[in-house]
Amino acid sequence: MFKILVAEDDKNTARLMKAVLRHAGYEVLLAGNGQEALELTDKNHVDLIVADVMMPVMDGYELVRCLREGGSQIPILMVTAKHLPEDKRKGFLVGTDDYMVKPVDEEEMLLRIKALLRRSQIASEHKLTIGKVVLDYDALTVSRDGESQTLPQKEFYLLYKLLSYPDKIFTRLQLMDEIWGMDSETVDTTVNVHVTRLRRRFEGYSEFEIVAIRGVGYKGVIHSEKK
Repeated sequence: MFKILVAEDDKNTARLMKAVLRHAGYEVLLAGNGQEALELTDKNHVDLIVADVMMPVMDGYELVRCLREGGSQIPILMVTAKHLPEDKRKGFLVGTDDYMVKPVDEEEMLLRIKALLRRSQIASEHKLTIGKVVLDYDALTVSRDGESQTLPQKEFYLLYKLLSYPDKIFTRLQLMDEIWGMDSETVDTTVNVHVTRLRRRFEGYSEFEIVAIRGVGYKGVIHSEKK
């Protein structure tokens, strides 16, 4: 499932966008301003951003500029009431990929999102490759040397998350919030159980491992190919 971040300070608009995107099959994160959006991209795997321009703390232009200057190639769709040619020009100059003026047609917005995902090749290459190991996000499979195994959804998402950000430490609470959801009643020991299962599944794999950080959480470690 693709994850879309909506950066929008108007709560009603944000809720509507979330409902539309969820109905279309996307996972949705919400940010009330550009700074919150940046923080969420640091902590989450995000496939695409829908950003308003006029937001407090950090506006949409500055958000896009910061992401592009930091090397991020996440597709960005600006959705804003600013409709003048110079507004659009500024949006494209800072690095946005597409631009829509409010009020937007929901179907058109979804079509543009699909096009952005397709152009960025995320739709066809939603995979993580580590040496001979390939993690296919859409199929929930881990393959190596012609052998493939399908993981339970939560196990796969946990592994994909940790290996997408090698050496980055995630607390159990962060992992719980992202994979099980903030409203989940699941206790954080569930993360430990899933890590144990993953270690057992891949104990013969030299390409990666999941390392526990005592009292904090976990990180994924990728090993260079042995000579």
